[in-house]
Amino acid sequence: MKKVLLCISLVVSVCHKTLSQTESKLTLDSAFTQNLDEIIFSASKQEEKKSEQAQSVKLILSKEIQFLNPQNTADMLSNSGSVFVQKSQQGGGSPSIRGFEASRVLIVIDGIRMNNAIYRSGHLQDVLTIDPNLLERTEILFGPSSTMYGSDALGGVMHFYTRKPKFIEETSKQFQAQAYTRWSSANNESTSHVNINIGRKKWASLSGITYSLFDDLRAGKNRNPFYDSTFLRREYVQRIDGIDSLIANDNFSKQVFSGYKQLDLFQKISYRQNRFVTHIFNIQYSTSSDIPRYDRLTEYSNGALRFAEWNYGPQKRLLAALQSEIHSVKLFDNMNVSLSYQDINQERVSRRYRNENRFTQQENVKVFAINLDAQKKINAVNRIGYGLEIVHNKVSSNAKSKNINTDQISSAATRYPDGGSMMNNYAAYLNHHWTINSKIRIHEGLRYNFSNLHSRFVNKSFFPFPFNEIKQNNKAITGNLGFVYDIRSSLRFSVLVASGFRTPNVDDLTKIFESSKGILIVANADLKPEYTFNIEAGIDLKISENHSISFQTWNTNLFNAMVLKNYKYNGLDSIDYDGVKSQIQAMQNVDKGRIQGVSANYKIKLTANYILSSSLTYTVGKYKNVINDTLIPLDHISPLFGRISMMYIFPKYQLEIYSLYNGWKRLHDYSPSGEDNLQYATSQGTPSWMTLNMKGSYNLNSYVSIQAGIENMLDKHYRFFASGISAPGRNVYLTLRANL
Repeated sequence: MKKVLLCISLVVSVCHKTLSQTESKLTLDSAFTQNLDEIIFSASKQEEKKSEQAQSVKLILSKEIQFLNPQNTADMLSNSGSVFVQKSQQGGGSPSIRGFEASRVLIVIDGIRMNNAIYRSGHLQDVLTIDPNLLERTEILFGPSSTMYGSDALGGVMHFYTRKPKFIEETSKQFQAQAYTRWSSANNESTSHVNINIGRKKWASLSGITYSLFDDLRAGKNRNPFYDSTFLRREYVQRIDGIDSLIANDNFSKQVFSGYKQLDLFQKISYRQNRFVTHIFNIQYSTSSDIPRYDRLTEYSNGALRFAEWNYGPQKRLLAALQSEIHSVKLFDNMNVSLSYQDINQERVSRRYRNENRFTQQENVKVFAINLDAQKKINAVNRIGYGLEIVHNKVSSNAKSKNINTDQISSAATRYPDGGSMMNNYAAYLNHHWTINSKIRIHEGLRYNFSNLHSRFVNKSFFPFPFNEIKQNNKAITGNLGFVYDIRSSLRFSVLVASGFRTPNVDDLTKIFESSKGILIVANADLKPEYTFNIEAGIDLKISENHSISFQTWNTNLFNAMVLKNYKYNGLDSIDYDGVKSQIQAMQNVDKGRIQGVSANYKIKLTANYILSSSLTYTVGKYKNVINDTLIPLDHISPLFGRISMMYIFPKYQLEIYSLYNGWKRLHDYSPSGEDNLQYATSQGTPSWMTLNMKGSYNLNSYVSIQAGIENMLDKHYRFFASGISAPGRNVYLTLRANL
């Protein structure tokens, strides 16, 4: 408690001088004042007011991101209170939206889809390759968005917009620079960032670099008394004199072998050809050190830790894009054209305890894409949008086994077909917005999507599949219909009906891997696309100028849903794999499932400087087992979660006290597929939890500001549902920012 009081006094003392200043009115364009007049871009790929859309949208602007001060983009999403994030390791973060996760939610950056042919249905950490320091805005679309974005957008879309270079007339300066350095106590984090903008009349450049060092993460010491011995890191493996040895951990809260490093590079160059045409060259690169898979490193077998090593190798993502913005042409008012290339490298490295063979799987994905999005205002009440998308994925997969003593290398089973895989998507869409009168608006859209996939198996000695290749052609037509009715100026009602789809990708169809101890996932060439039909309704009530509340409720029906289930291969339901008798599972289509939920947001401006806000989300989901007519929990369904906050805003000073919370996830609500990671839960499931947090910022002058905060002030020990690593314990951070 002394540490807590000391940290609180630090934050308060930093900001104390401003308490005597005259209160000023909170500006309406503050990053913390969300309202229906906000401008969004992602819902229909054109600029529009949030009030015009029936789809629920969460907007996170750069000012809010800066104040949130997240260590990475996954933490930014989690701290927003609107997205649930699972973690298997510290260098992880798998967002879940409305009961959909991983390959069932779409990640888009600057109009380019990041989801590729090997996005898995389990848990992903790809959002960590996005640098939050260079985001201008993040828009989260809730619910099926396949009409605008195609496959994978079942739960929603996270569209990240990076900053654009500023021309000289936008800043009146040819040169601008921003930099910060941050230290955090829970993982001894050290992050440094700098970005430089050079603006001229015809061209502008924005360059950025971020380097982060994360040490082993310390979990909270105040444990749930009913599960006080759960999740303790009692020992770890260390190789001494060529022998794997179990070393006693002198601090059970220190999650040994969870630290990693990360480097992010960013470059954008804008060239203004004329007042109608601007070209942007966009390069993003992210790489990391080895990232320990902490959950696997804590698994036991026969009384000893199962693995001596289990790392994700350096995860590398390269994006290069040439994007053009064209305005005021007869066929369209605005058009965006994008030619992009992505190169993604992933690596998995594992070695069993006291086993000399290190197993390495390497994947490379190359993605080439063309996107065209155009808008045209037909008249005062009608406007349309239309576009095309072509995406080509090329996947290569390699594996090897290396004896760490003799350096002898031998072949090993690849994760995906060793003969290579390719996947193509071709799509066209059209949407229409109709303003019937000042109170009623309707928007509708339609999309056609065609995809093909081809994978080749060459070496079948590790698993003798009854086929040499997998080929699939799939097509889908999706649509949406939205209705917005302003009952009065303070009351808005909306209804949205939308369909979604997800085409099986290379990961779904061809993957072979051990998902957890004793469970082997194999390929299923008969897998078909899954579809959703969603209906949702929302109410936005403005009680007064400074007081608002909103509700959304939704029902999503899944058809042909892809679910991981027990599977028989050559009549066998289990097989000996890597020395372990393993249950065989595969992705399979089930008849139908249903996900339902409700979310609510509340905000009140108590005075000119004080804002109270709260948000919560509750989701349930099951699918029907037609064999015995029972309902079975779907995987990835998060428990109740939310955020409540009190914000204090003054001219030079901001302070927020807030709480994040999760409800219980009981054992009977876990999916039997294994994706919910039951092995990392307590004997009754994942307990509920709540944290108390505080953060503040103070502008020393127009050039320098400091931020400080305490997260998880009570040092509680807790885990997010389905996570294999415990959340940070009490975390004190300090940030120094400079703007030139």
